[in-house]
Amino acid sequence: MAEPFLPYGRQTIEDDDIAAVSAALRDDFLTTGPRVEAFEQAFGQAVGAPHAVACANGTAALHLAMLGLGVGEGEVCIVPSTTFLATANCVRYVGAEVIFADVDPESGLMRPADLAQALAKAAGRRVAAVLPVHLRGDVVDLPAIAGLAEAAGAVVVEDACHALGSEHLDGVSEPVGSGRWSKAATFSFHPVKTIATGEGGMITTADPALADRMRRFRSHGMVRPDGGDPWWYEMAEPGFNYRLPDLLCALGQSQLAKLPRFAARRRALAARYAEQLGSLSPLVVPAASPAWSRPVPHLMSVLIDFDALGLTRRDVVESLKAQGIGSQVHYIPVHSQPYYRDRYGDQRLPGAEAWYARTLSLPLYPAMADSDVDRVVEALARAFRTT
Repeated sequence: MAEPFLPYGRQTIEDDDIAAVSAALRDDFLTTGPRVEAFEQAFGQAVGAPHAVACANGTAALHLAMLGLGVGEGEVCIVPSTTFLATANCVRYVGAEVIFADVDPESGLMRPADLAQALAKAAGRRVAAVLPVHLRGDVVDLPAIAGLAEAAGAVVVEDACHALGSEHLDGVSEPVGSGRWSKAATFSFHPVKTIATGEGGMITTADPALADRMRRFRSHGMVRPDGGDPWWYEMAEPGFNYRLPDLLCALGQSQLAKLPRFAARRRALAARYAEQLGSLSPLVVPAASPAWSRPVPHLMSVLIDFDALGLTRRDVVESLKAQGIGSQVHYIPVHSQPYYRDRYGDQRLPGAEAWYARTLSLPLYPAMADSDVDRVVEALARAFRTT
């Protein structure tokens, strides 16, 4: 019998998750009901944030953060080029411009020096926000980045869509999303993320006024004034339908209760990969993890010396697929996308380009067995020998 296909990531849905959704289906509210606030409160407690705002997905979370902060035309935001499209696109949604920052070619993370270089490119324009990305679950140097942003008059909005449960070690452990070094942090609950709601997102903040603004923008910009008629609402400015239904919040709250178990399993699998990949070093090495970062790994990203192997990445990806192993690439540098090339011209960001040239994401999700890791590493070695 053929072994099952191992995708690079997938959700872990258990019987109690199904029961939670079934219970929500039997209740009066399928959306805009009490489970939304319950999920928000539980999530805020999990990451140590005073306020959490649930929304439709991680992209909506980034957009709501920009809207809530009032970012707009005539301003610029700093975004690392090694990220998903949404981190940069959310800046354009509100009419601001993007300045792309380079990254460490060994970790894919934006370093303080990369941010400093990007800030220098602002050339007198107002820098509204810096959006560091906690790639793969590893945490950027938040204190240093926050210091540079503050000196430039900008706020920090963490793209933490990979980093639920991750911690920054700064004498004490600080959960990602607590708000200690940023104005807001955004999370995603896509099926391959640490917890899943199918689609879904969350923004955390320590600022109650910002939380209120984001809640208003996620529901068409509507407010219901105190003392008004029961049907009355007003819209001072248009918002969006970025709500997260009670059905999905029920699944999210059930998944959130498993976060410690999921985190422990992801860390254990990553540790086994690091051990097993030793046999393929230095041709293959895990992505570098900074000393201050205690990640919950979202991705098992490795760096492969394709030139030394005499192979292309496509050769390896197709060989792995033929052996029942899925893989993915995170990410094509956003500054190289046609839209951004047309808008800002050709740019050289050597760290992002070097990261992209070597990176490959291997299977990682809590339902994997230790033997699955061994199977992936063996398949990788076989790809090198037979391709």
